[in-house]
Amino acid sequence: MIKLPYYAALASLVLIPACALKASSASSGNPPHVLSSDWQTLDTAPYSGKRDDISFSSPTHGWYGTGKGDLYATTDGGDNWDLVASRPGTFIRAVGFISNTSGYIGNVGTDYYPGVTDETPLYRTDDGGINWTPVDLGDTTIKGVCAIDILKTDRIYQGVKQPRTVIHAAGRVGGPTGILRSVDGGANWTVIDMTDHAGMILDVKFFSENVGMVFASSLEADENHGLILSTQDGGKNWKEVYRGSRKGELIWKASFPTRQTGYATVQSYDQTREQQLLIKTTDGGRNWSEIPLTLNAKARQFGIGFIDEKRGWVGTMAGGFYTDDGGASFQSVPIAKAANKFKIVKTELGADIYAIGTQVQRLKLFANGNGGLK
Repeated sequence: MIKLPYYAALASLVLIPACALKASSASSGNPPHVLSSDWQTLDTAPYSGKRDDISFSSPTHGWYGTGKGDLYATTDGGDNWDLVASRPGTFIRAVGFISNTSGYIGNVGTDYYPGVTDETPLYRTDDGGINWTPVDLGDTTIKGVCAIDILKTDRIYQGVKQPRTVIHAAGRVGGPTGILRSVDGGANWTVIDMTDHAGMILDVKFFSENVGMVFASSLEADENHGLILSTQDGGKNWKEVYRGSRKGELIWKASFPTRQTGYATVQSYDQTREQQLLIKTTDGGRNWSEIPLTLNAKARQFGIGFIDEKRGWVGTMAGGFYTDDGGASFQSVPIAKAANKFKIVKTELGADIYAIGTQVQRLKLFANGNGGLK
C-alpha cells in the first residue's frame, strides 16, 4: 500500500483585504461570474503544515484543527480565531459540528504520522470544543478517521415527522478502513468493517439514512487504484461504481452540489504525469466520467467544493483552480497550496466559501437578485 507523505508548506500569513462584490441587477438567467481576486487569507495562528478540515454550524460559528492536536474556533465567521483546546499527540484530521456547541473531532490515529500517540478515533464535544469525550464504540473500533459526514434529515415515526441526524465518520489514510455510524445524533454507534472493500477511505457522503458513498483506494498493496463504493442499505452491502485504470491513485475528496451532480478529486502519486484529472457524475453517482483539470505534474489534488452544478474550486499542491462551466475549463485562482477541504456556508446575504490547507481562506458571495450568487 502506498505510504502518503505529509507535505509541510512553510508560508507566511498575509491578510488580504476582502473585496466585497456588488449585487447584480442583471436579468440574465446565466449564473454570474465569480471574481477570483476576492479570496481573503484569514488571520490564523501559524502552522507549518496542511490543516485538514473546517466545519461551520452557522454563518458565525466555525472550527478547524491541526495535526498538533490544536482546535481553533470562531464566533464571527472567521475574522478572529481562538485556541479552545490542545491535545498533543492527537492529529485532528476531521471536524463536524451539529450545533454551535455540539460536534465531533476525528483523529487520524497511530502508526502513520510521526508523533501521533492518541488511539481514540472519534471524540464528542458539547461545549464548543473545550472538552472532548471519547465516543463509546463498545468492543469494536476503527484505527482512525479522515472524514466526518453529518446529515440532518427527517423520518416518519408512528405517523409523525421527526428530525433525525445521521453521522458517519470514516477512515483512514494508510488503512485499515472502517466507518463509524450513528442514526440518532450520536446517542448510539455501530462500526462497519471495510477492510474487505477498500485499502484506504478518504471521504464519505450520505444522501439519506441508507444511501451513501465512500471515496477510497483499492486493496492492491502496490498499486492503489482510485475507488468509489456505494451503499443502498446503510453500509451492509457495497457496490463498486468507479475504479480508476491507473496505478498510484486515490479518490481524495468529493463534492455534491446537487443530488445528481457530483465531483471528486483524483490524487495521483505518479510524479511524472502532467495530466491531472477530476471525475464527475450527473446521475447521482451511478456512473463517473474523467475530466481534465490541468497539465502540471506538481498539481497533486486535495480538496474540492462546488456551489452549484457549474461553479466550483479545486485545491492542489500548485494552488487553486476554478471552473464556471461544470469542468469544461479551469483557471488558476489565488487559493493557497494544499487546500484540503472546502466548506460552503449559506448566509443571509449569500454564501461564504472557506478553503483550508496551508492557509485558511474565505470568499464571500452575494445574492444577485435572480436566485443566484455573485
